[in-house]
Amino acid sequence: MDMLDVTAPVCATAPDPAADTVGADAVGPDAAKPVCAAAPRLRADAIRNRERIVAAAGQLFADEGADVPLDEIARRAGVGNATLYRNFPDRTALIHQVALTVMERIRDRAREAVAGGGDPFEALCAFVHATADEKIGALYSMLSDHVTAEAEEEYFGIKAETDQLTAQLMTQAREAGTLRPDVGPGDLFVALGRLARPMPGAHCLVLDQAVTIHRHLQLFLDGLRAPAPSVLPGHVITLEELRRNH
Repeated sequence: MDMLDVTAPVCATAPDPAADTVGADAVGPDAAKPVCAAAPRLRADAIRNRERIVAAAGQLFADEGADVPLDEIARRAGVGNATLYRNFPDRTALIHQVALTVMERIRDRAREAVAGGGDPFEALCAFVHATADEKIGALYSMLSDHVTAEAEEEYFGIKAETDQLTAQLMTQAREAGTLRPDVGPGDLFVALGRLARPMPGAHCLVLDQAVTIHRHLQLFLDGLRAPAPSVLPGHVITLEELRRNH
């Protein structure tokens, strides 16, 4: 039987060393006390079930949209419907957890990129491609219709850190002379949000969506390299400007 994130105690009877007993058949209130041992296997199973549900939901939400049947998510995760609902009472709760998990992974990638100590432009490219692998283009558009005010506050702290880490990485690349000076973090996030989104009608074409997304992202990233081959129209898009328009 599946269990939520709690460990069911397994109890056995053990003698109390302070009890006044006579042989193995001693009786009385102090003759023996129950000793409960945790069942970590059940807890681990529950955690794995939850992780499988979130992973399956993230894939299906990105591929088919937020209205995918929850029983299909349970089937893909290899769990029963009851297990899914014990973990996530409704669709909004599941969407919230999927978004939180994805955003935490992207933030962790940004931390690794900044702390890596290698070529900052190559680290930036690796971060962008890793972010695209999370299918954020599809997931972010879904979130705009399902996020609650409470969840939005939770997302904000993670996203704010990711934004600042990305800006720091771009500054490192600019100072190293490998990133053109006329682009900002806002430019990067706008392009990433557009290019990482599946192309409408592409399912009718003989295209590998993932390969196509990374191909176009690399074209964009090559355009960020210094020296700049052309003058860009408009102005640098900053994080502050991006936040004001969202």
